[in-house]
Amino acid sequence: MSRLKVLSVVGARPQFIKAFPVSDALRRDHDEVLVHTGQHYDESMSGVFFDELDIPEPDYNLGVGSGGHAAQTAEMMTRLDAVVADEAPDVVLVYGDTNSTLAAALVAAKRDPALAHVEAGLRSHNWEMPEEVNRVLTDHCSDLLFAPSESAAETLAAEGIRDGVSVTGDVQYDAVLRVREAARERSTILDGLDLRDGEYVLATVHRAANTDDRGRLEGIVEGLASSELPVVFPVHPRTEGALEASGLWSRLADAENVVLVEPVGYLDFVRLLDGAERVATDSGGVQKEAFYLDTRCLTLRDETEWTETVDAGWNTLVGADATAIRAALADDDPLPEKPSLYGDGSAAERIVAALSEYEHA
Repeated sequence: MSRLKVLSVVGARPQFIKAFPVSDALRRDHDEVLVHTGQHYDESMSGVFFDELDIPEPDYNLGVGSGGHAAQTAEMMTRLDAVVADEAPDVVLVYGDTNSTLAAALVAAKRDPALAHVEAGLRSHNWEMPEEVNRVLTDHCSDLLFAPSESAAETLAAEGIRDGVSVTGDVQYDAVLRVREAARERSTILDGLDLRDGEYVLATVHRAANTDDRGRLEGIVEGLASSELPVVFPVHPRTEGALEASGLWSRLADAENVVLVEPVGYLDFVRLLDGAERVATDSGGVQKEAFYLDTRCLTLRDETEWTETVDAGWNTLVGADATAIRAALADDDPLPEKPSLYGDGSAAERIVAALSEYEHA
């Protein structure tokens, strides 16, 4: 087995979480250069994950920051291209479906390194979502495609992508297994908020489709405000700005059952999610984390790339409809037996094994 130089690109919260078990496994036998694009540049949204998860400090922080999709992706490509030229890696490793992922994929596709995509084959089938564009284009540029489930691999095959595909399981499952016990032992957030396991709802809202549409945002606010249980709502910076601009901030702030808090670290978030009676979210990653932590989920979107969780009865799509959210919050039907969908918690090891065996032409 030859020693590889792998350039890993991360830029947003879910990618930091997925990266740490892979980086740990990768660095045992290979050399990793870690690049943080700066897509999420607030300390509460990025730096805290490097501290809490013991992810190595990035070798490069490109500091791109926020911006429109075209401008942000173009700036990332320009800066990443220089890094790839200087480092000459064997493989560029990307995660998920962000602009950071697409930018790195396009740079790698036009240069010598092989491109490896963690979380390949996911589809929401909604081309209005920038994430859908990013994940499809990245898959079709990739040499190695690490699918979290059999259905993701089947999706790739249906699109004519069969070479280089491995069903590895989901690296986020690896991460949650590692963090869950640490969160229970070290996090004090429930005590700080005077909460007990199973006696509150957790809510997260950050997607532009919800925050930038006042009608959808109002429906979510009205639905959450109807909860009989307290709703703990760590407020994403984008969401806070949208709530204030739309005049909806006071509606949440004045609701007796809603507890607005600053964004929390990953250990505190896992503890909140683990202890919640259920979660309302528009995050793809949180849908999976809820599934792994045995927490009932209602998804504030009209579709999901994690369709298996819906089919299994553990996730309900409610969109931004206040009535549907209210009904899902009140649903107390017992959950069905939970199937094993995304591997056994050793996805990172499988990914590194596949990288080690790959011979780039």
